[in-house]
Amino acid sequence: MNRRTLLRTATALGAAGLATGVPTATAGASTAAGTAAPSGSGRHAPLRVQVVLFEGVEELDFAAPYEVLSASDYFTERDVEVRYVAHDGPRAVTAAFGTRLRADHRWAPQEADILVVPGGGYARREDPGVWAEIRRGALPRALAAACRPGLTITGLCTGVMLLSAAGLTRGRPCTTHHRAQADLAEQGGVLKKARVVDDGDLVTAGGVTSGLDLALWLVRRELGVDAALGLEGMLEYEARGTVWTAH
Repeated sequence: MNRRTLLRTATALGAAGLATGVPTATAGASTAAGTAAPSGSGRHAPLRVQVVLFEGVEELDFAAPYEVLSASDYFTERDVEVRYVAHDGPRAVTAAFGTRLRADHRWAPQEADILVVPGGGYARREDPGVWAEIRRGALPRALAAACRPGLTITGLCTGVMLLSAAGLTRGRPCTTHHRAQADLAEQGGVLKKARVVDDGDLVTAGGVTSGLDLALWLVRRELGVDAALGLEGMLEYEARGTVWTAH
C-alpha cells in the first residue's frame, strides 16, 4: 500500500471534519469565492512545485511551504511533486540560522506550475540573504525571465522583495513582511493589508509564518477545499488571516 493510500485510509476521511467540526462533505460544499473546484478522483497531470533556495534563506520560509505542499499529496488523487531548486544549479545552501541543506534539482521554472520564493536576511543588508541576491541581480533576472502562461509565481515574507526587484509586483496587488511593506509600495507594489494576496499568477504572503497560510491557500486553490481541510486536520493548524483575491 503506498503512502497516499495508507494515510488516506487512516486519517483523511475524518481529518477535515475534525478540523472544522462539520462533516467533510458539508465542508467541501462551502468553497470560498475564487477557489478552484476539487480535482476529483480522475488522474491529472502532476502539480509541480519548485521552492527556491539561496544563501541566507529563512528556514521556516522554505520549510513550511515545502512540508504543506508535499503533504497535500495525501489528500488528493493528483500527484504533487515538490522540489528544492537553486538558480545556480544543484548545490548546498546555508540558511539564515546555519541549517545546511542541498538543492538537488536544476533551475527549471519551465517545468513548474508553482514557483515559491522564500525570504531571509532582509534586515541584515551585508549578510547573505535577499539583499545580497538583489545586489547580485542573477536571481531577480531569472525570476523575471521565468514568467509564462501556466506558471504561478509566489513569494512570502521578504522573498516578495526579490519579486519586486524582478519587476513582478509593480502595479499589482501584493503584500510582504511588515518591515518591508513601505519598500514594496515605494517600488510600485499595490499593497494589500492581507495575510495572503492572490492576483492570479502572482500570489504573495506576509511574515515568516505566512508560508503555512500561503501553502494552504495554494492547496485549496489548486487541489480543492477538502484537501486543504484535510491538511489542516493532519497538521493541527488552522489557516489564519485574510486572503485577498482579485476575483
